[in-house]
Amino acid sequence: MSRTHAVAATEDRTLVWDGCLNVRDLGGLPTASGRPTARGAIVRADNLDRLTAEGREALREYGVRTVVDLRDASEHKPLLPLPEDVDLVRVPLDELAGEAWWEAYGRLDGTPLAFRPYLEHCPHAAVALVRAIAGARPGPLVVHCGAGRDRTGLASLLLLSLAGTAPAAIVEDYLLSDPNVRPLYGMLRLQDPYRRIDTVLAEAGTSAGAVVAGLLDGFDAEGYLLAAGATPAEVAAVRERLLPAV
Repeated sequence: MSRTHAVAATEDRTLVWDGCLNVRDLGGLPTASGRPTARGAIVRADNLDRLTAEGREALREYGVRTVVDLRDASEHKPLLPLPEDVDLVRVPLDELAGEAWWEAYGRLDGTPLAFRPYLEHCPHAAVALVRAIAGARPGPLVVHCGAGRDRTGLASLLLLSLAGTAPAAIVEDYLLSDPNVRPLYGMLRLQDPYRRIDTVLAEAGTSAGAVVAGLLDGFDAEGYLLAAGATPAEVAAVRERLLPAV
């Protein structure tokens, strides 16, 4: 995929929901089938708790019917409730990882270096995500965490892989979050984690894009999920959402 094409697709997929900084539709990306992923199917986002009333209205106007929240319970501090006609499903990826995973790999948190060990050691969490999406009612669905970069990045990688999305497009989508998220820490008066993230990647002699590309090389999302306990029907339902049959 050319850089020009990628930029055009990116601009077209970006959604402006007031209060959030990192929202985009996972539709319009090239797949092995020759058809792009479906628009209006799955949206990735940062913390929906920060949506203003205007942002909540934009979410409703987009037709969202389900929100899959990847954060732990301690992170829920909503400024405004979601609309009453929107289902909320929680899949707390950090909590599902367990203490042993955090003790072994916590230093990688915030970088895509955590993705491979997470998938290897926490397949039950991946199944929980797929099961939540497979069981969601028809209509646009949003997957989000705090910044919409790490947990949502891993979820998006898994979902797009399942739809047969071109690896280069998945890498491109992952990298889009950085420029969106960086201003967030200043706005919230939080310590910017990027110095640590950049240091961890440099020590590993790699870059975020290279890590994601390496993970995707030979990755069989369907086989992985089925081996982890997802049913064929659940896998098919998620793929159908992002890549409807013609």
